[in-house]
Amino acid sequence: MNDALQPDAHSIHRSIVTMDTHIDIPWPTGPDPFQDGARRVDLPKMIRGGLSAACFVAYVPQTTRTVATEDAAYGRAIAMLDQINRMEAMPSSIPMRIANRADAVVAAKRDGVLAIVPCVENGFAVGADLERIAEFRRRGAIYMTMTHNGHNALADSCNPRRDLGDRETEHGGLSPLGRAAIGVMNKVGMLVDVAHTSRDTMVQAAEVSRTPIVSTHSCVSAICDHSRNMTDWQLDVVRDVRGVIQITAVSAFLKPNARPSEVTVMDFADHIDHAVRRIGIDHVGISSDFDGGGGFSDWHDASQSPNITTELVRRGYDRGALEKLWGGNFLRVMRVAEGLAG
Repeated sequence: MNDALQPDAHSIHRSIVTMDTHIDIPWPTGPDPFQDGARRVDLPKMIRGGLSAACFVAYVPQTTRTVATEDAAYGRAIAMLDQINRMEAMPSSIPMRIANRADAVVAAKRDGVLAIVPCVENGFAVGADLERIAEFRRRGAIYMTMTHNGHNALADSCNPRRDLGDRETEHGGLSPLGRAAIGVMNKVGMLVDVAHTSRDTMVQAAEVSRTPIVSTHSCVSAICDHSRNMTDWQLDVVRDVRGVIQITAVSAFLKPNARPSEVTVMDFADHIDHAVRRIGIDHVGISSDFDGGGGFSDWHDASQSPNITTELVRRGYDRGALEKLWGGNFLRVMRVAEGLAG
């Protein structure tokens, strides 16, 4: 990496909103987020890496689907969202605040405090009770990932769970309940996240949602043909509905059959380059999926986030482009969702 680029790149990195849109958290029973520990993301690492905002995700693993397991999943999601919200009251020398609107993320950067943005991963937690979506939003969640690995009552996943009895497709994309769920998400101002969904689910979500869809942690199939990545025609759909794909740091999505040690920021930037060429700078962003599988040789944890900016500057991305990639595009779709709520 060209050392001559680093002062300028680091200056840009520290002065713009830098928002990682997908980070898994270990709570409510995990390590203290205010301590510099073994996790890839905690608040000290965010500060060292100049990361001004992060989507902390209440992740719900997929299990067999019964009323009891769906209720348990909902309870887990609520407990994790509550723990995220309690961070503001924790004694610490690290200034942070919970931000559940786009303007709050920008204001936190202006005020020199970290912005933590609550989110939910896996609509399994909704079960058949769409009122749960409004409860997630009341607790600050700004998006819900429709599926994880395995189909749920709302939609088909791109990775059916044979061990749970999944067929290749169950609903042919969205179920009627899933379509209704998107209507509720639009009403309460939550973004529809299509990472992990099947291609049919993704396209149908784009058609049904009144707000732009997002894929908070995916890469592009043209470079790495993986079930979790988006084809060029899927990228076109994202563009056509004014959505955004957040390129993510999972080595298996970035380079075929690669271990994290075999992947670099250059591989990551290749995916950004392809998406930008295909659908334009306004529809591409950055995420890590840290502590959920993300991380590679020179973006191992949040403290190394400037390495992404340095590589993008080396490739000719200017400040305006970096502002869009590092958060501006995602904040735009957040504002659309907020504006159409109600």
